[in-house]
Amino acid sequence: MTAITMEDWHYLEISELAPLLKRRALSPVELVRSQLDRIESLEGRLHAYARVMAYEALEAASTAELEIERGNYRGPLHGVPVAVKDLFWTRGVATAAGTTIYRDFVPQQDATVVRRLREAGAIILGKLQLTEGAFATHHPTLSPPVNPWGANHWTGASSSGSAVATSAGLCFASLGTDTGGSIRFPCAANGLTGLKPSWGRVSRHGMFELAATLDHVGPIARSARDAALLFQAIAGPDPLDPTSQLTTVVHDTASFDSLRGLRIGLDSAWNARATDGETLAAMESVVRALQALGAEIVEVKTPESWHVAGEWEVLCGVQTAVAHADTYPARASEYGPALSRLIDVGRSVDGMRYQRAILEGMAFTGRMTALLDTLDMLLVPVQPFAAPTHEQLGALAQDPELNQRLIQFTAPFDVSGHPALTLPGGLTAGGMPIGFQLVSRKGAEGLLLQAGQVFQGATQWHRRHPQL
Repeated sequence: MTAITMEDWHYLEISELAPLLKRRALSPVELVRSQLDRIESLEGRLHAYARVMAYEALEAASTAELEIERGNYRGPLHGVPVAVKDLFWTRGVATAAGTTIYRDFVPQQDATVVRRLREAGAIILGKLQLTEGAFATHHPTLSPPVNPWGANHWTGASSSGSAVATSAGLCFASLGTDTGGSIRFPCAANGLTGLKPSWGRVSRHGMFELAATLDHVGPIARSARDAALLFQAIAGPDPLDPTSQLTTVVHDTASFDSLRGLRIGLDSAWNARATDGETLAAMESVVRALQALGAEIVEVKTPESWHVAGEWEVLCGVQTAVAHADTYPARASEYGPALSRLIDVGRSVDGMRYQRAILEGMAFTGRMTALLDTLDMLLVPVQPFAAPTHEQLGALAQDPELNQRLIQFTAPFDVSGHPALTLPGGLTAGGMPIGFQLVSRKGAEGLLLQAGQVFQGATQWHRRHPQL
């Protein structure tokens, strides 16, 4: 095999890496060893991994190398090192879900998405750190991941380890989950591309539950093209998850070279509600780029969502209380303050209020579905303030309305189940990433991913990396 010398292997996109592996210009074993060395070098600063699966990864790399040598190439994920949020079961390897209660839980089977990644030939490097139970903050006894772009800045809620590892070159892509924004926030904070699929499009079997009707599983990657590769591998019906959609995901091999003919909705008033100047400037730049690519920008009025964002905690809290009923309140002293508070909220909500929150969410879903039936997609910020610092987040924790502001552009789409693609679209004056999201009809992930590829073909925001 002809060796390849490449200084920045760790920042390659999967779509660039796959041809090298396929033609054996790059060895999966060599690649995994390089990744493990980089993890060892940087993990002490970044705390992205809950646990590294070095032995398992090297064994899988040896198998992949032999298969490729024999001509048994499985596809573009074959031999590619990825990692998964420590919410997903991994057979024989502990899955703690960011808690201390489950730190010794060793599942006897893989989550469906983990199994599907392995079947596609991907190599699992390890389990990525997350907030406790995938809620707001990390358990106080665990070291939270550090944003590689700026240590004093937010890493973006529960899929923080997934985004930090992908952004810092500690894996080539990862899996995350999104219940109130936890794929989209980390991608915006770390300059990445992330897909929150339609609810039920990806199986939730074998993952710790936060809130069953709000939980979404999706890829975190360096480009829309890479996100599409992961989505194609993990999506589709699963008999082990009766809530998964029965429609098989078919990869659309056609590609756009422009956005001509696409109608993209823009609610300027909604997007500007309490949104800071740097975020608005980035959004204006994105609009100009989309127009230059041929998209028609249509001014629209989105359904009222402020109260839906405000009631998200009611919906999430009740469902989280159900998910933790076996251990809370029986082992309440082992919980951190944020998750405890959410569960206490859920346990205290009466049925009348919960039903009103459900009905309001259903009304929003119907109105948003009707709006998206007239458009190809909707352009929305990820959050109203760019790259918040830890100090700003501390203020959020003390002010429910500030927290409602934070999730006003994300949580409503977890309630409605519409797919959303987050893309990097700018930098703050301090050099921190700013993201935006495109939202579309249920089942239209392919359209979003194609549009994202066109945007990234004309821009370079996704090509920027943190200086480490």
